[in-house]
Amino acid sequence: MYSKDEIFKAVSSVVDPEVGFNLVDMGLVYDAMCNKDMEVTVTMTLSTKACPLHQMLVQWVEEAVLRELPDADLAKVELVWEPVWNISMATDEVKQRLGGKII
Repeated sequence: MYSKDEIFKAVSSVVDPEVGFNLVDMGLVYDAMCNKDMEVTVTMTLSTKACPLHQMLVQWVEEAVLRELPDADLAKVELVWEPVWNISMATDEVKQRLGGKII
């Protein structure tokens, strides 16, 4: 089974093209787990419910897990809206570089 850290590392290969940061550093990924059947679930949110890249980001996360974790048999994203994402969830580097441009 893969650890939460390994899954987060795999998902960090996905960059939001609108802001240029990976989803993990943006604080959009809340949790991740892999069960004994090597099925990976990533619990994440988006910066807004109206995100125009909604479907693409979900697909990219699932593809990244399967690409970066070759023993994973299945990858799925559980999209949640609580807690609501805000910039304080991002890493300090992201917060500093965005300078409050997005919320």
